[in-house]
Amino acid sequence: MKTLALIAHNNKKTELLNWVKNNQEALRGYKLIGTTNTSKMINDLLDLNIEAFGHGPSGGDILLAAQILQGQIDKVIFFIDVETPHGHEHDIQTLIRTAVINNIPIALNRSSADQIVK
Repeated sequence: MKTLALIAHNNKKTELLNWVKNNQEALRGYKLIGTTNTSKMINDLLDLNIEAFGHGPSGGDILLAAQILQGQIDKVIFFIDVETPHGHEHDIQTLIRTAVINNIPIALNRSSADQIVK
């Protein structure tokens, strides 16, 4: 089973939740992991079992990049908020760069997320 990581910045969590709700059936075919707050929000509201791996600003983005390097991640969906500064911007860029270098599909918005799961 392929592993799909789900991440969303605070201002994008509701958008990701709505996207997940609309794509539940497709997502059931994946092992799902997510940052702590994102996975908790989705697990509390939907019948999905998303395994938490760490809080983004506290190193979760780097933990995910490490999992990509270890060949444990197949796809990433990261609804980013480009309008708000983030103290861990370097970690975010490291995650995106790691996915790109390792040829891991990474969706940064709803439209690209739709393409990844179809």
